[in-house]
Amino acid sequence: MSQAAKYTKIVAWSEEDQCFVGSCPELFYGGCHGDDQSAVFAELCQIAEETVELLLSEGRPLPAPSGHDESLPASSPRSTAN
Repeated sequence: MSQAAKYTKIVAWSEEDQCFVGSCPELFYGGCHGDDQSAVFAELCQIAEETVELLLSEGRPLPAPSGHDESLPASSPRSTAN
Protein backbone atom coordinates (compact mmCIF):
# COMPACT_ATOMS: atom_id res chain seq x y z
CA MET A 1 0.00 0.00 0.00
CA SER A 2 1.31 3.44 -0.88
CA GLN A 3 1.70 6.20 1.71
CA ALA A 4 -0.99 8.25 -0.06
CA ALA A 5 -3.50 5.40 0.21
CA LYS A 6 -3.63 5.95 3.98
CA TYR A 7 -5.23 9.38 3.65
CA THR A 8 -8.95 10.11 3.52
CA LYS A 9 -10.21 10.99 0.07
CA ILE A 10 -13.66 12.50 -0.37
CA VAL A 11 -15.60 12.82 -3.62
CA ALA A 12 -19.02 14.44 -3.27
CA TRP A 13 -21.55 16.10 -5.53
CA SER A 14 -21.65 19.88 -5.19
CA GLU A 15 -25.04 21.43 -5.91
CA GLU A 16 -23.39 24.84 -5.98
CA ASP A 17 -20.78 23.85 -8.57
CA GLN A 18 -22.94 21.24 -10.34
CA CYS A 19 -20.07 18.74 -10.43
CA PHE A 20 -18.22 16.22 -8.29
CA VAL A 21 -15.60 17.76 -6.00
CA GLY A 22 -12.68 15.76 -4.62
CA SER A 23 -10.62 16.63 -1.56
CA CYS A 24 -7.97 15.10 0.69
CA PRO A 25 -8.19 17.32 3.77
CA GLU A 26 -5.27 15.73 5.63
CA LEU A 27 -2.80 16.48 2.83
CA PHE A 28 -3.91 19.67 1.05
CA TYR A 29 -6.55 22.35 0.71
CA GLY A 30 -8.57 22.45 -2.46
CA GLY A 31 -8.65 19.44 -4.70
CA CYS A 32 -10.16 18.63 -8.05
CA HIS A 33 -13.53 18.55 -9.74
CA GLY A 34 -15.34 17.15 -12.76
CA ASP A 35 -18.48 15.56 -14.17
CA ASP A 36 -17.38 11.94 -13.74
CA GLN A 37 -17.17 10.66 -10.15
CA SER A 38 -14.65 7.91 -10.98
CA ALA A 39 -12.40 10.27 -12.92
CA VAL A 40 -12.44 12.78 -10.05
CA PHE A 41 -11.45 10.02 -7.61
CA ALA A 42 -8.63 8.84 -9.88
CA GLU A 43 -7.33 12.41 -10.24
CA LEU A 44 -7.60 12.92 -6.48
CA CYS A 45 -5.55 9.79 -5.84
CA GLN A 46 -2.88 11.01 -8.28
CA ILE A 47 -2.74 14.43 -6.58
CA ALA A 48 -2.38 12.72 -3.19
CA GLU A 49 0.48 10.55 -4.51
CA GLU A 50 2.25 13.60 -5.93
CA THR A 51 1.77 15.54 -2.70
CA VAL A 52 3.30 12.73 -0.62
CA GLU A 53 6.23 12.47 -3.07
CA LEU A 54 6.79 16.23 -2.89
CA LEU A 55 6.72 16.34 0.91
CA LEU A 56 9.15 13.43 1.15
CA SER A 57 11.50 14.89 -1.48
CA GLU A 58 11.59 18.15 0.50
CA GLY A 59 12.37 16.27 3.71
CA ARG A 60 9.10 17.39 5.28
CA PRO A 61 7.17 15.06 7.59
CA LEU A 62 3.94 13.53 6.39
CA PRO A 63 0.84 14.47 8.38
CA ALA A 64 -0.76 11.65 10.34
CA PRO A 65 -3.75 10.15 8.54
CA SER A 66 -6.83 11.00 10.63
CA GLY A 67 -8.52 7.65 10.11
CA HIS A 68 -5.52 5.70 11.39
CA ASP A 69 -5.15 5.19 15.12
CA GLU A 70 -2.08 3.21 16.20
CA SER A 71 -3.54 2.87 19.72
CA LEU A 72 -6.35 0.54 18.62
CA PRO A 73 -5.76 -3.19 19.22
CA ALA A 74 -5.35 -5.35 16.12
CA SER A 75 -8.65 -7.09 16.86
CA SER A 76 -10.59 -3.82 16.73
CA PRO A 77 -13.01 -3.67 13.74
CA ARG A 78 -12.01 -0.05 13.13
CA SER A 79 -8.32 -0.89 12.79
CA THR A 80 -9.00 -3.23 9.85
CA ALA A 81 -11.05 -0.66 7.90
CA ASN A 82 -7.97 1.26 6.69
